[in-house]
Amino acid sequence: MELSYWEYKSWFTAVEFTVVGSGIVGLNCALRLRERFPKATILVLEKGVLPQGASTKNAGFTCFGSVSEILEDLKHHTPDAVLSLVEKRIKGLALLRETVDDTQLDYKPWGGYEVFPDKDTAFYQYCLDHIPMVNDLLKPIFNKDIYAIKQNTFGFNTVKDHLVFNAFEGQIDTGKMMEALLSLCQEQNIRILNGITVNAFEDQSDRVHIETNTFSYNTKHLCIATNGFSKMLGFDKVKPARAQVLITKPIKGLKIKGTFHLDKGYYYFRNIDNRILLGGGRNLDFKTEETTQFGQTQLVQQHLEQLLHEVIMPHENVEVDYYWSGIMGVGTQKTPMVQQVSSNIYCGIRLGGMGVAIGSQIGRDMADLIEK
Repeated sequence: MELSYWEYKSWFTAVEFTVVGSGIVGLNCALRLRERFPKATILVLEKGVLPQGASTKNAGFTCFGSVSEILEDLKHHTPDAVLSLVEKRIKGLALLRETVDDTQLDYKPWGGYEVFPDKDTAFYQYCLDHIPMVNDLLKPIFNKDIYAIKQNTFGFNTVKDHLVFNAFEGQIDTGKMMEALLSLCQEQNIRILNGITVNAFEDQSDRVHIETNTFSYNTKHLCIATNGFSKMLGFDKVKPARAQVLITKPIKGLKIKGTFHLDKGYYYFRNIDNRILLGGGRNLDFKTEETTQFGQTQLVQQHLEQLLHEVIMPHENVEVDYYWSGIMGVGTQKTPMVQQVSSNIYCGIRLGGMGVAIGSQIGRDMADLIEK
């Protein structure tokens, strides 16, 4: 695209901060930069018409980890490290609700449940036996027990009669969340350009040169908030992870309320607008789902629909309304990458599927790496 003198002068001259990615991390980074640098020119580049990745495509769980996830983390991390991970998620969620109020988020404090298939008797018992230990581990954060056992009163089929309940979890409308964050950025004179893909960048000591799919320009500082797409910009420690999702048509008299994890968290579902949102299945074919391409596969979609009809809503004639997918950023470590890459380049990536919980804090932390 050919830019005029006026366009260069108005939009791409004396740009102090460029943020790549207009998801939850990128917008929170931009908002924090505006707090620290009230008069700076801040530009956000987004390759999609709407925020790509997972920020507007996730399930809207305000979760900090199911009991099985925490037990799995304890196999690979020290108790102190696991406690720190949970604490970061809790603080991140608090920051999100401070930045965007609960009304705008459509926050519902209905709790979260972990559901166990009938076939997983040994694992189910293992989780139940270790609830007291996990509660003790997390007590310094909450000052009370987190996980409790509840009867399955939702009519789920072929699952254990008891669920593990977490009263501290809730759900939000992620579309409304992103609308609110975008509005805050606009109010703070943060410029957001959509349909712009960053192809390359180079730190030239006193500036960063950026090449996009349509033009090139210079910025003083560059902040990378591309998460699942970060490998395309040279961050090899971040792997994309596609999550496929379906949502039903409205269900009359739907009694399911809350957020639910099933089968070690590889499947998740919730109620929204009298519908059931159901996603997951990456474990059926990890290699295929390690992609930055949006879309569905027959393998995963068939299994999601089977879960919907046979397990979640076994006694209802439920129809699927539509499907979508989101791209997460994962790695061999649970901790996100928030670091200074070079003199003028910074990143806040590898959120590990916990973007709603930690994205606000990661964005702010990345902005705080930049010296005044």
